[in-house]
Amino acid sequence: MGHVPNLTPADAAAAVRNPLAFIAARWTPDPRTVQRAALAALVMSVVIVVTGGAVRLTGSGLGCPTWPKCTDDSLTTTSAMGVHGVIEFGNRMLTYVLCAAVGWAIIAARSEKPYRRGLTRLGWAQFWVVMGNAILGGIVVLVGLNPYTVAAHFLLSTALIAVATVMWQRTREGDGPARPLVGTSVRQLVWFLVAASVLLIAVGTVVTGSGPHAGDSSEVERMPLDWETVSKLHAVLAWIVVTLTFALWFVLKAVDAPKGPLHRTRDLFLVLLAQGVIGYVQYFTDLPEILVGLHMFGSCLVWIAVLRVLLALRERPGPDTEVPLPAQTTSSLSAGI
Repeated sequence: MGHVPNLTPADAAAAVRNPLAFIAARWTPDPRTVQRAALAALVMSVVIVVTGGAVRLTGSGLGCPTWPKCTDDSLTTTSAMGVHGVIEFGNRMLTYVLCAAVGWAIIAARSEKPYRRGLTRLGWAQFWVVMGNAILGGIVVLVGLNPYTVAAHFLLSTALIAVATVMWQRTREGDGPARPLVGTSVRQLVWFLVAASVLLIAVGTVVTGSGPHAGDSSEVERMPLDWETVSKLHAVLAWIVVTLTFALWFVLKAVDAPKGPLHRTRDLFLVLLAQGVIGYVQYFTDLPEILVGLHMFGSCLVWIAVLRVLLALRERPGPDTEVPLPAQTTSSLSAGI
């Protein structure tokens, strides 16, 4: 065993005042450790969405009818509440696992040498989004699964996935100035793709809010919209995202773009195809719960894939790294393509 240093009263006081700085002064994680910590936070941000969907699809949304306690008299679920209480309370407990994953990411980023302020801020951004969404989740229960609050709860989870994806990408990059790998027109096309994807996800929450899966066996308020019409609008937006993705792949091939953006666009296209198949099958089979759950999981993967395409359009080498752009990319940039 290695030597374990004695902690002095001054050390203990320093740990209380600033525990992150105390840990950072005594631990330098390997870069792969930081990457894994960021990936763990991203994975848990997806898991919490999927398990939250399971709560709704099993009719367990009010399994714990109050918040922050499970019942007025009990902090945890009771046997009288049955399986619905177990499912709802279990999802609440997973929030602590998510917090632990985000906390590990923050500690790892804060302890990395040299210190990367931007990376640490991304970790803290995740923490505050988690806290905000936990409070919003409590409000969802207190207002009896109001569909507008449920939609906001999902959209805030989508924002968490976005921040976690960016942090995971940044752990594999340096802190040098971002260098574009494609021209302005290509970047604008990708931003149109991102905007269409955000609109697709937002309309997806309206489909859920007006659809039959209210999240509880009792009478729950639904959005006063025609579910069939909203579903068709959602499908149209999905086709727009697919078309933009295919157009992007074609343009990237035409300008001989680097492999990174091409591979990320290919990945997005494959995820979209799988998500589309699930979407149409669930529509024509009266929304079986298992397919709806898979569709929610697919929504997370689509969003991550879209963000990876956006982040692949530039590189951020370390401050001492010289990475010249390929000749084809340089000529494309000069042409404004």
